[in-house]
Amino acid sequence: MKTKLITLVIGLAAFPIASFAQAKPGGGSSSPNPGPSTTPGDPSKYMNHDWNKMMREGSAGDYLIGNVTLAEGALPWDPIPVTVLCDGKARYTTSTDPKGYFMIARPRTMGSTTVSAADAKPFATQFVGCTADAALPGFDSSPLPIGNRNALDSANIGTIKLRREAGSGDTALSSTTASAPKDATKSFEKARNEWLDNKPDRAQRDLQKAVEIYPQFAEAWYQLGKIQEASKSLEAWNSFSKAVAADPKFALPYEHLASLAALAGKWPELLDATTHELALNPRGTLNVWYYHALGNFQMQKMDIAETSAVKSLSMDPLHEQPNTEQLLAVILAQKQDFAGALQHLRNCLTYFAPGPNLDLVKQQIAQIEPAVPQAK
Repeated sequence: MKTKLITLVIGLAAFPIASFAQAKPGGGSSSPNPGPSTTPGDPSKYMNHDWNKMMREGSAGDYLIGNVTLAEGALPWDPIPVTVLCDGKARYTTSTDPKGYFMIARPRTMGSTTVSAADAKPFATQFVGCTADAALPGFDSSPLPIGNRNALDSANIGTIKLRREAGSGDTALSSTTASAPKDATKSFEKARNEWLDNKPDRAQRDLQKAVEIYPQFAEAWYQLGKIQEASKSLEAWNSFSKAVAADPKFALPYEHLASLAALAGKWPELLDATTHELALNPRGTLNVWYYHALGNFQMQKMDIAETSAVKSLSMDPLHEQPNTEQLLAVILAQKQDFAGALQHLRNCLTYFAPGPNLDLVKQQIAQIEPAVPQAK
């Protein structure tokens, strides 16, 4: 009975436990999901939030705002992750908009198991005594404390300053950018403005011009790859690969290479990408740790997969990557920790949206429950 149960649980895992891949452990992939509608660096999901409207209509204490700056240089194109830490644990995550501003507000959708959206008290009071911290590879962040606030106090909690780490290679930026010829830099900056204006076709043309002038322009290849990735172009892999070939110490392209490798079911390539990024940025991101877990699961390296999945889950209190906990449950089931697997699957029921993945979780719970002694 026990062996049969394990086989059934892992067999169910062949369904979409990952938003980028549907594959059996250690094998090839079936028809993949189309993937998310936005990529990690897509500005549209931040631009589409009408923060001014939210602040006009919201009650005092419904939100907090702040901003992130670099002590030297301009902000990168990509949103900068911001995490609210309470007693050393991640309790809320958000990201900056293209100008470096961020907002802490009630989650709009289900997904948080650490933030109460139904609490009648002002939302901001949940974070008194916590700190807001930004994460950018190669930079140190100055944690921003969140103090007690009165109803008439400003919602602005201040500025998080990022400074280059001592001896860091500035892995969120590429050293090739400073070496770019004037014409290539001009095309690159023009593309940035077009991208922020939601004109990706024009931005793509200017980025292509930039890399034609200067083929070693790693950041231009990276931004070109992001636009191609958003439009589901097969050229994205080529652009990200050229970015890391031009500057192997430039960390940002590796996460995108990992997601594309997962989509294609190329598990060795996925692990190569995540291993490179974690070597450059040991803190990692919730997505990098998720992909690292997924790749190691597929390669049957269960201990590493479990550690990586736990790390991703600890960085993701709002479950922005909703598949991590289900993946962790499947890993634990394969390791015959059925009680642990069952607990994580039951957690999934609290934030999974209705659909095939929720149905799958219910099937997995039904199969694992008989193997777990019921508490009396």
